[in-house]
This record gives sequence, C-alpha cells and structure tokens, in this order.
Amino acid sequence: MKKLFFFLIPVILLAFEPIKPIPEHIPYNKQKALLGKYLFFDPILSKDKTISCASCHDFNHGGADPRPVSIGVGGAKGKVNAPTVYNAYFNFRQFWNGRAKDLKDQANGPVHAPNEMAMDEKIIEKRLNANPLYKKLFKQVYHTDHIKYWMVLDAIAEIEKALITPNSKFDLYLKGKAKLTPLEKKGYILFKQLGCITCRNGINIGGNSYQKIGAVKPYDKPAVGDRYEITKRAFDRYRYKVPTLRNIALTAPYFHDGSVKTLDEAVEKMAYHNLGFQLTSEEKRAIVAFLKTLTGKKPKILEQ
Repeated sequence: MKKLFFFLIPVILLAFEPIKPIPEHIPYNKQKALLGKYLFFDPILSKDKTISCASCHDFNHGGADPRPVSIGVGGAKGKVNAPTVYNAYFNFRQFWNGRAKDLKDQANGPVHAPNEMAMDEKIIEKRLNANPLYKKLFKQVYHTDHIKYWMVLDAIAEIEKALITPNSKFDLYLKGKAKLTPLEKKGYILFKQLGCITCRNGINIGGNSYQKIGAVKPYDKPAVGDRYEITKRAFDRYRYKVPTLRNIALTAPYFHDGSVKTLDEAVEKMAYHNLGFQLTSEEKRAIVAFLKTLTGKKPKILEQ
C-alpha cells in the first residue's frame, strides 16, 4: 500500500500540472509523411517554382521564419511572421487568426495566397502528374495513377503531424527524468505566479485559445492578421491565437508582426502589455531561463 502511495504521488502532481509533456510518439502514416516531406521542400508547388513550404518554415530555426514577415513569389511580402510548424498538430486552430480548422486547411492557404505561392490546384495536379518520381510516390501511398490536389494537402498534413519535438528539458523535468537549475525553477514559479500560465498551458504551452495582445496596456503597433479580419467584430481587434512557447528560444523574431528581435525583449513587452507592469531584471532573467528549457528534440523524420 505504501509503495502504491508513493507511486501515485507524481501521477497526481502531473494531473494538476498546467503544462503537459509532449508525447514521445503519435501515430502517423510514415510512407505518406515521407511523401509530404518531399512536397514540403519542393518549390514545384509555387507559381514561379521558387517558394516551398520550407522557405518560410526553417527546421533549423525552430520551424519558424527568421524574417519578420515571409517573402513569397516575386518578392511579395506577407503581413505576419510565419509561426513554427513544429507541434502545430497540437494547436486548436491554425494561423495567427485561427482561420484554418486543421493542418490540411492550413496547408491549402499558402498555396493559393497571392503573396505566398500564388498557385492553382489544377496546375499543381498537372505538374505532379508529369513528374515520374511523384507518380511513383503517390501510387505507393494512394494506389492511383492520377494525382489529385487533395492528396497533396493530405500528405503535407501527415508530415506536419510527425513534426513534434518531445523531450525538452522541461518535459523531462515533468516526467521526473531531469532537474531544473534554481534559476530555471524560479522562472517557472514566476511564470505561474505572475499569470503567464493563464494563456500558456497544456501540451503546446499555448495554441489553445485566442487572446488580445495589449490586454492591459495597448499594443502600439498596427493590428495585422488578427481575428477581426475573420469575424469583423470590434472585440477581436488585436486578438490572436496564443502562439506556442515550445522551442521559443529558436524562433526569433517574435510576435505576430515579427517586430521583436530577442526573447528578453519579448518577455519584457508581454509583461508590460498583457500583465501591466515592468519585470525586474532578475525576474526577466529567470523567466527567460525557464523558456530556454522548452527546446525539444528535432523530429526523427527529418533525419530520414
């Protein structure tokens, strides 16, 4: 009985923990995901064959875009910073304003956007059906001689499903397999005490609600790509899907407009605009130390 009690303690504590570890594996179709990986890196999906999904989602930059806004075909500029594709599977909606309901819906957006890939699905089908390698790969997965556009979205969604980054230092801490330094632990306690945890929680430490930037002190830059563009309700001005904090140390620049260059500055500005006060330098140092424990392992499928 005593052994059972001590076994249950960490289980009970984990149950009340507002942040959950990323599962080490989630089921996906490997052959389909590898096809999706080909497509993800191939500029054949863009009008002038210069832009691929990977152009704006750099796997060596936390799956995000190191530029403030993405650059599409013909040098066209986007309006917002491309968020990380890592762990997007766990988001309740996709895009900053949540206009896509799932990964397939998300993959469809940039393909048609005139300032991204500017493509037509019939042209994509024509190009892929003229490509012997793709004919072979699609037949292996979909058992057909004719490639349809929906298969392209289906395969890209499958690779995105595989792009999870488990076993960050903080995940290992939650599982009792690692210890945080005193500074990292202090940062996590502050993260909860100051209220950051209200919007950043769950498996993805965000990605599960819409919140307003400037909830306490107004944000001093234009509202672009917000929920208002979808709903046209004044309530949704400056309201965005809360971005994940996983791998946040790798994904600068920050905020929807890519206007914040460093993690220190991002923490400082979020405290000011959404909590309503200035952090001390020691508080900021501790929270940044905690955030740096959220960098996970690169997805194994990228090695194949």
